Amino acid sequence: SSAGWIAVALGGFYHVGDRVQLGGIVGDVIDIGILRTTMMECGQWVKGDLYTGRIVRIANSFVFKEPVFNYSADFPFLWDELTVPVRHDSERTQTRDILQHVLEETVGDYANDAANEWSSIVKKYRIENARVTPMVTMTADENWLTYTLRYVTDYKARRLTKDQLYARILDEFDATGGSVQIATASGELSIMQLPRVDATVRRD
Repeated sequence: SSAGWIAVALGGFYHVGDRVQLGGIVGDVIDIGILRTTMMECGQWVKGDLYTGRIVRIANSFVFKEPVFNYSADFPFLWDELTVPVRHDSERTQTRDILQHVLEETVGDYANDAANEWSSIVKKYRIENARVTPMVTMTADENWLTYTLRYVTDYKARRLTKDQLYARILDEFDATGGSVQIATASGELSIMQLPRVDATVRRD
C-alpha cells in the first residue's frame, strides 16, 4: 500500500477531487493517505452517478492489481448516448432535424469546451481525433426507427443532461401535431376458452 501511494503521487494516477473507479468502486477522491485512498461512493443502488452517502477506503495496493479509471483527468468530459424509438410512419427528416436541434441547444456549450480539451489530448497522446460535436444516427427494424443521440457532457452531469434532453425531445415531438411520434411496444394477450370436459366417472 505504501508503494501504491508512491506510485499514485509520482505517476499522477489521480488527485483529490477526481472521480475514479478503483477496485470496482466509483466515487470522488476525498483523501489520499499513505496506506489507503478515501472516496465518496457514487452509483451502486443510486443511478446517474450520484452520491450514495457511503465513505469508502481502499488500500493503495489496488493500483497494482486492477486498472484505474479516471473520469476527470486530462479530459473532464464523457461521451454519452441515449436512444429514441420513433414510429415508422413518422417524418424522418423532421425527426432528425428536431433531435439535432435539441442536442445542439442542450449540449452545444459542452461540445465547444470539449473540442478545446480534446485538441490538447490529441497533441499529448497518439489518439484518434474523435468527433466531439453532437451526432444523430438511425437504425431500423420491424418494430420502429431507433435514433441514437451521441454527445459529450460533464462527467458529473450525465443524469441531468439526459433529463433535459428527454424533456425537450418530448415537447418538440408533441408540437409536430402527430407527424413525429414516439414508438411504444404493445402486446395483446388472448385467452382461449376451452370446451368443457365431462368428467363423469364410469362405474361398472
